[in-house]
Amino acid sequence: MIKRPDTRAQRMKRHSRVRSKISGTPERPRLSVFRSENNIYAQIIDDVAGNTLVSASTVEKGFEGSGGNIEAAKKIGALVAERALKKGIEEVVFDRGGYIYHGRVQALADGAREGGLKF
Repeated sequence: MIKRPDTRAQRMKRHSRVRSKISGTPERPRLSVFRSENNIYAQIIDDVAGNTLVSASTVEKGFEGSGGNIEAAKKIGALVAERALKKGIEEVVFDRGGYIYHGRVQALADGAREGGLKF
């Protein structure tokens, strides 16, 4: 019998290991990424207060195009950066959520950097 690895459990294990080392503060909040099969989500979180300050995703009404590709991830990165700058957030800590820094996660980070966020 072939046993497939539980990839979600492996990702959660990686994510909890990373989260034990980084957290968002009011001065430098955390940019968290969640990637599903068809969409990508980004939030800027203040972990001290437990608040989501800014969010953007491909499931919003104003978003056009497919949500599961690199171009969409880059747009979401730029959108979250634009919303963060409006709220006065310039520096963040990047939390890749246990995903490999490659493809859509990397595109989102690049879009956020081009949008003006520093990390």
